[in-house]
Amino acid sequence: MNALQLAFADGATIAKRNALKIRRAPDLLGGVVTLPIVFVLLFTYVFGSMISLPGMSYGEYLLPGIFVMTIVTSAQITGYTLTQDLQKGIFDRFRTLPMSPSAVLIGQTVSDVIMNLTSIVTMVLVGLLVGWRINSSPLEAALGFLMLLLFAYAFSWVTATVALALRTPEVFNNVATILSFPLVFLSNAFVDSTRLPGPLKPIAEWNPVSTLIQAARELFGNTSPAIPTPSAWPMQHAVPVSFLWSVVLLAVFVPLATRLYKRAVSQ
Repeated sequence: MNALQLAFADGATIAKRNALKIRRAPDLLGGVVTLPIVFVLLFTYVFGSMISLPGMSYGEYLLPGIFVMTIVTSAQITGYTLTQDLQKGIFDRFRTLPMSPSAVLIGQTVSDVIMNLTSIVTMVLVGLLVGWRINSSPLEAALGFLMLLLFAYAFSWVTATVALALRTPEVFNNVATILSFPLVFLSNAFVDSTRLPGPLKPIAEWNPVSTLIQAARELFGNTSPAIPTPSAWPMQHAVPVSFLWSVVLLAVFVPLATRLYKRAVSQ
């Protein structure tokens, strides 16, 4: 077995360990299920009753933004879990085992895909109950969900890198919140980015989160001809650019997180 095969085999073992933790402690799923329900109901009924859009309901416009906001905030689970394991000395126990150094990170990020899939399924079900509909073909819808899961997986490597650089749960939580809030709220998640004032408009339109939301709206058929697509290049090519963003994040942060993990366990 070569190094790459060993990393994936050991990563699968760690992912299975984390999945067993979820099964034995179902409260871990509480936040993953409850928070998306609160987001969908709160934003749909509070903002949806106050904002009207030409050619479509605000709830239909909003739901793809809620999907993306939830996967960005849920990615913090990866980093938080890593900082807790680091403090509890679990990494030191893993170091004594004949396993690939990348296995812990692969296993953690893969098991978090289960959590993200649970969040997305929950949001879809609640969204359908409050009136959200998919107006595209089954293939386009499947591509939309695949795109969301891929971005969630790539973004979990970003939070893993931040966590391994900071190493304490409290500091990580503060920094992750400071980083994720501008990404979500300086985007087109809740309002049309073309209506933002001054420098906020180009910031929102070049924000990767805005591109992902625009791509989700296109793939789920939640767009209206009366709401033109912003002229910024990423927004005009939202679907391929969103997949490209995921590939770039993985290419940059997988080796960076692996290097930081090796440094953490060597000390």
